[in-house]
Amino acid sequence: MANPTPNAVTEATNWNFQNSYVERLMDHSALTAAHPDDTLILAGPARYLTANASHIAYETMLPLGMVQNMQITSQNPVIPAQAVGSGRYFYLVGKPNHGANIARLFVKGRNLLRALYTNAIVAGINPANFDDRAMWGADGKDMFVANMDSELFKIPFGLAVFFRDKIHDALGALYMEACLLTNWSLGVTAGQSMIMENVNVISDRIIPISPTAFGSARQGYPTQNSIFKAVFQGDGSEVDVPAFRSVG
Repeated sequence: MANPTPNAVTEATNWNFQNSYVERLMDHSALTAAHPDDTLILAGPARYLTANASHIAYETMLPLGMVQNMQITSQNPVIPAQAVGSGRYFYLVGKPNHGANIARLFVKGRNLLRALYTNAIVAGINPANFDDRAMWGADGKDMFVANMDSELFKIPFGLAVFFRDKIHDALGALYMEACLLTNWSLGVTAGQSMIMENVNVISDRIIPISPTAFGSARQGYPTQNSIFKAVFQGDGSEVDVPAFRSVG
């Protein structure tokens, strides 16, 4: 009879494919897998060092609601090369290109462009005062921003993305620095239930940041260890709890 408690294959010598997961135990995957519900996207200062200067700076960052899709990409320009007299390749590497695509529901309130440029508004810049105005009202309080020819869109901004799992463990976080828009689109189609705004963004760099910058799990909230000690024989005796963590 097979062991009812699967193991984790952490090296080739303990591989048993009928009774093992690879790398880590997956009985808890519904709790510990990243999920869109537990992902937070924020618009803020162009550089993370500015955002990290104080907790007040974090509080001025705007969580982007109604986002339906965000795709982040990094492309590394690798050039294969050869030399006369050798059949082997060597490689030359340039500066990576970073970018993102964001699709957001168009609803009452800040439109997507206005939301992305919240940091400029908070800094006291009035988009109505540029030669090519980016909003209709003169007081800088409009919630709808447009006109990609406006000088407003020459100002860079930043994007932060935080990932957690269902038990509030931080999985990772990144900051896209010095972002500029390369494309904005708004499409209307008869028979559809929503209107979407889409932007393409380029970024100077993407850096990892502290995944706990916006706090940690609530006090008393069940942890990964406590959950598995409770469900496996009541005391965790059948489970090597550290094996649930990734190796390396």
